[in-house]
Amino acid sequence: MQSTRPRGSAYAELSRKIKGAGLLDRCPGYYAVQGALLGGLVLLTGVALVLIGDSWWQIAVAVVAAVVSTQVGFFGHDTGHRQIFTSGRANHALGTVLANLGVGFSYGWWIDKHNRHHAHPNDEEKDPDVEAGALAFTIGQALGSGRVAQTYYRYQAWIFFPLLLLEALSLRASSVRYLLSGGGERRIWEAVLLMTHLVGYTALVFLSMSPLKAVVFIVVHQGLFGLYLGCAFAPNHKGMPSLSEEEAADFLRRQVLTSRNVRGNWLTDFALGGLNYQIEHHLFPSMPRRNLRHAQLIVRDFCAEHRIPYLETGLFESYAQALRHLDQVGRAPFASTR
Repeated sequence: MQSTRPRGSAYAELSRKIKGAGLLDRCPGYYAVQGALLGGLVLLTGVALVLIGDSWWQIAVAVVAAVVSTQVGFFGHDTGHRQIFTSGRANHALGTVLANLGVGFSYGWWIDKHNRHHAHPNDEEKDPDVEAGALAFTIGQALGSGRVAQTYYRYQAWIFFPLLLLEALSLRASSVRYLLSGGGERRIWEAVLLMTHLVGYTALVFLSMSPLKAVVFIVVHQGLFGLYLGCAFAPNHKGMPSLSEEEAADFLRRQVLTSRNVRGNWLTDFALGGLNYQIEHHLFPSMPRRNLRHAQLIVRDFCAEHRIPYLETGLFESYAQALRHLDQVGRAPFASTR
């Protein structure tokens, strides 16, 4: 994944510290074990689905499948940042298999979107993750919307988590639009893999259980998959400030000031796929996931030394901060009319 290269001497100094500690070195053994365990979980989930058959116990399998699908997505995220292989082609090939065939999303679409996010986090005009749509992320977006949309945004903090149940469906719709918009041979292969996933997944579910149970399985699986994905990404930038031109021009400040870390332990690291170290990840996107915890010690001290605000909070407080921001944005049009 491409990234905007900084010019500031402070980042160069931090980068030397990180490289000197060996934290940008590839971790092939770690990812080999992770890949084997993840592949085993995918296989076991599929076997359980077939063996349990036409039973309401399949709802439990759907819950497990949502967790496994999200973990596959995290692994694909790591390939997108070239954390696994030194070869860009190898990372792209594995990422395409994981995304298109594994979970049914377009890898090419996600790479394009995610590159722009990393280059311009929380930039209303350039970051696709803060474009107005189902949610308004800035007061300007809320004020610039129509009366009906403003009424809807007024309650967006309350419907945020229910909306996440539709996240997987939304990502697939965006993927299909991207692949149908045309392109080269690579998009054709992506479309083939994505269709293989959708047809194979649907056939496996409906052949394993009655139509009613199959529909319930899909609704539970896809709903929880989207909720899990959304809950993993929501704490990272939502509610963090937009930057002045001077701050945005400094790579180090741009990435640190717009990102929020989530403190925790090994379970938090697993549950959030390492994205709880959002500051370190944005500063060094190609850093292997297992090294982010170690890098945090260096980055946090460095920011304190250079008087750069470094935000780290608990998981539930991170959600509270994001929801308070969404609520503030949603109330803005009505507050301005008083």
